[in-house]
Amino acid sequence: TAGSPRLGDYVPSADGTVARRLRGAGAIVLGKTNVSEFLTDVQTTNPLFGRTNNPWDLGRIPGGSSGGAAAAVAAGCAPFDIGSDIGGSIRIPAHCCGIFGLKPTEGRVSNAGHIPDLPGDVRTTRVMNCIGPLARSIDDLELALSVIAGPDIADPDVPPVPLTPSPQIDLANTRFAIAQRFPGVPADAATQQVIAQIGSALERVGAAVEETLPEIDFDEQLAIRAALRVIVRMRIEPPPAGPPSAEEYFRLLQQRDVLIGDWERFFATYDALVCPVMMVPAFPHCERGTPIVVDDVAADYNLLAGYCRPFNLTGHPVVTLPVGFAPDGLPIGVQLVGARWSESRLLGIARAMADAMPQIAANRPSGV
Repeated sequence: TAGSPRLGDYVPSADGTVARRLRGAGAIVLGKTNVSEFLTDVQTTNPLFGRTNNPWDLGRIPGGSSGGAAAAVAAGCAPFDIGSDIGGSIRIPAHCCGIFGLKPTEGRVSNAGHIPDLPGDVRTTRVMNCIGPLARSIDDLELALSVIAGPDIADPDVPPVPLTPSPQIDLANTRFAIAQRFPGVPADAATQQVIAQIGSALERVGAAVEETLPEIDFDEQLAIRAALRVIVRMRIEPPPAGPPSAEEYFRLLQQRDVLIGDWERFFATYDALVCPVMMVPAFPHCERGTPIVVDDVAADYNLLAGYCRPFNLTGHPVVTLPVGFAPDGLPIGVQLVGARWSESRLLGIARAMADAMPQIAANRPSGV
């Protein structure tokens, strides 16, 4: 009808850096996948394109904000897709849809062309946002990363840090930290059980495993991330109290630097941390903000990304692995977190875990 949006209205006139690099490497772009409104929710629905469903159960969410990408990959529509992650938007969809995902180190992949920020507006996503692949295999994660990573004159925040092929990892020579939950963030019994099983499986193949986390204030970490997120969203949703001062902004960055150092010292001792992606598997579609039931107890909707956001704040890389299933058959993923710039080693560890543990889908999720 007259005045209705047309598909062409949503196709950019030029490729961003990531799309251009993929096309240059021979990728065939099939189309665009759905996201949550302004990329701000763990559900994937918006007024323009409606709702995306989870291929495992159409009544469940596929995760968000990159839920369309994860659903397409899980359903076999494409071997991999690209998402962005400022609060779990790659990792949560990978977890919900039973596939692999990679949130690279902050600054590994150019953000040039990423929306939002809105075209022609001031760039606000100078920290925390990462672009990375979702795929049905670790090999495809690595292949996609090798194409999209690297310096870009359109994004001077990307340093020339070499990306090497993932090494062969002997799990018997690795040390893992395991956390079934974070302080202040719940996790259901199925999620905690899967992580405990991963820890036991790692011990059986000779890895050193310890249930531990760094001695940091997790509430403070989430509060700093939330304050920085307000600055990123100012152009979309102006804060009621007005914009923060320059001093407040730089103080937040300084607090962030301290937390980065705390986590880096932690990863000087441990090769990787295994922890939840979300407090539950994919849940039924609902109104945003609806309390989420975790083992018969209502939990705050805003805690759904509580396991992911710490690593957006600090910029650490994370591989999401599909490692098991809830009693109702829905997939459960875990985060495999490592030191900054350690994507190659993390992918090597993930591949070794997949080879050693049959519960990790090495190529694609069975049952979809």
